[in-house]
Amino acid sequence: MKKSSIDDLLAVLSKGDISAVDALGLLNSHLTSDLGFARVDTGRGVTAVLPEVILAEGKSPDEVVKITENLFSRTGLAIVSRAGEELGRILLDAFPEGRYSQRGRIFVAGEYMRSSDSAEGSVAVISAGTSDLHALEEAFTVLEAMKVDTRRFCDIGVAGVHRLAEVLPSLRECSVCIVFAGMDAALPTVIGGLYRGPVVAVPTSTGYGTAFGGVTALLSMLNSCSPGICVLNIDNGLGAAAAALRIMRGTE
Repeated sequence: MKKSSIDDLLAVLSKGDISAVDALGLLNSHLTSDLGFARVDTGRGVTAVLPEVILAEGKSPDEVVKITENLFSRTGLAIVSRAGEELGRILLDAFPEGRYSQRGRIFVAGEYMRSSDSAEGSVAVISAGTSDLHALEEAFTVLEAMKVDTRRFCDIGVAGVHRLAEVLPSLRECSVCIVFAGMDAALPTVIGGLYRGPVVAVPTSTGYGTAFGGVTALLSMLNSCSPGICVLNIDNGLGAAAAALRIMRGTE
């Protein structure tokens, strides 16, 4: 929802030029858009810390483009998750100013209408290995779109724990740590024992055989001996970004 649209509506309402029922109808028309095949929640950014995000999986390219166009025109920002390479090219053709992450399979068009605030702190996005970067990139792109100061720390898994020691002072400067790990997923537990702030753990589908596509990592994180770690679903970088936003901006 564009701020000016609500401001205009409130100005008309304050003058008494519109009834409360008509005003409510206009407000609701700004909050949702009915495209026939989808009801686009253009007002979610008012009620939640993260605006509507389009899940591309299960939708045709034409449906994704139409929803993206609607969100972009109504709010100035559209985020599409789980977009493969072909869809990424289609979206870039439709929105040349957009940004597409092939690794994170995520597309962003437009700009979030908020100024950066250095006082709110920063989020560290951490990968145990390079093979976990697909989930990290999804979270990083969302946080960057939401104008969060986001810092990357890649390939610092416990197989070479000295790598964590090298970056630990920088991690401790951040307000929230999001940790992505597959295989035995030990990294969030180690960080949870060395870092005082919120830790959001994301199991990834990385690993051999009995990694079971991330199930072993998920169970390992759920059974962490570092209490208070928040555990997300497998490869859910988007959910991790939303969790960090709730922690940092949920009381605004």
